[in-house]
Amino acid sequence: MKQKLGTASYSNIYTEALNMMMDVIKKELKLFGISYDNWFFESSLLAEDQISEAIARLDACGVLYEKDGARWFRSTDFGDEKDRVLVRSNRQTTYFAADIAYHLDKYQKGYDLIVNIWGADHHGYVARLRAAVSALGLDADKLHVVLVQFVNLYEGGQKTAMSTRGGQFIPLSAIRKQIGSDAMHLFYMMRKYTQHIDFDVELAKSQSNDNPLYYLQYAHARICSVFRQMEEQGYDYSVDTAELGNLDEAEARALMKSLLRYSSILSLAAETREPQVLLEYLRELATDFHSYYNRYRFLVEDEGLRCARLVLAAAVRCILFNGLTMLGASAPERM
Repeated sequence: MKQKLGTASYSNIYTEALNMMMDVIKKELKLFGISYDNWFFESSLLAEDQISEAIARLDACGVLYEKDGARWFRSTDFGDEKDRVLVRSNRQTTYFAADIAYHLDKYQKGYDLIVNIWGADHHGYVARLRAAVSALGLDADKLHVVLVQFVNLYEGGQKTAMSTRGGQFIPLSAIRKQIGSDAMHLFYMMRKYTQHIDFDVELAKSQSNDNPLYYLQYAHARICSVFRQMEEQGYDYSVDTAELGNLDEAEARALMKSLLRYSSILSLAAETREPQVLLEYLRELATDFHSYYNRYRFLVEDEGLRCARLVLAAAVRCILFNGLTMLGASAPERM
C-alpha cells in the first residue's frame, strides 16, 4: 500500500487513522474515569534514533556478539534462560530492542520507581527485560512488573468466548454502558490481580448483597437516610453532647474496631499496590454497620446516646465515602 500511495500520502493517511483511533480510546477512558498524563508512541524511538542508542550502549558494555548475521544480547549472563536477538540478519531491529530503548528512556528521566502492568501471558518476558536493565548498568530493583491475570466475562450465566486472533471481543464501552463505570471499577478489584476474575454482568447489575458496589453504596445511603430522618424528627446532632461511653454494645465495639483499622488498611493497599485490600475492608465495615443498624435504633430519646450512635454512623459514612471515591466509585445519598 505504501508503494502504491507514495510515502507522503501513506504517512498522511496513517497519521489521520492513528489520531482517530486515539481520540476514540481517550474518550472511552475518560468516561471510565481514567486519564493518562503522557502517551508514548513507539515511533518516537525510531524518529529519535533511541533504539540504535540503546544497542550502542549495550555494545559498549561488551554484552553483544554476532551470530548467523544477527546481533545477539548475551542475556544469559544476567539470569535469562537464553540469549536474545536485537538485530536480525536482515538488519531489522526486534521488538525486544525497542523495549530496551523504551525502558532506557524511562531510567534517563530519573524515576525512582518504574511499574509495568502486563498480561500474565508475558511472564516469560520479565527475565530478559531485567537482564537488559542490569546489563546497561541500571538499578533493576527500580523496575516492578505487575502481571495481571485474565478476566472471564459472563453474561446470562454463560462465559463469553473471546479471541484476539479471531477478532472476537467485547469492547470496554459495551460493558460500561450496561453496568456503569462504578460497577466496573469495583468488579475489577474484587480479587488480587494475580487471580483470574469471573466478571458476571448480571451480578454487577443486581441489587443484592453479593454485589459489592450495591452493598457499599446501600450502606452509605442508609446512613444518609438516618441523618435525614433526624432532621425530619426535629432532633439536634452535636458531637459535644455525645456520650460515647454508652457505646458498650458488642456490635458497637466491633464497628469501632473496624474504623480503627482504616489507616493501616490504606497503607497496606498503597504499599502492596493491591486495591482489593481496601475493597474487602469496606465490605467488612459495611457488614459491621448493617449488623449494628439492624439491632439498635439511632434516633432514641436519650440525647447523649442518640448523638453517640450518630457520631459512630457519621464516622462510618465518612470512611465509606472516602473509600468508594478512592476506588473510583460514587457514594450516593439516596438509593
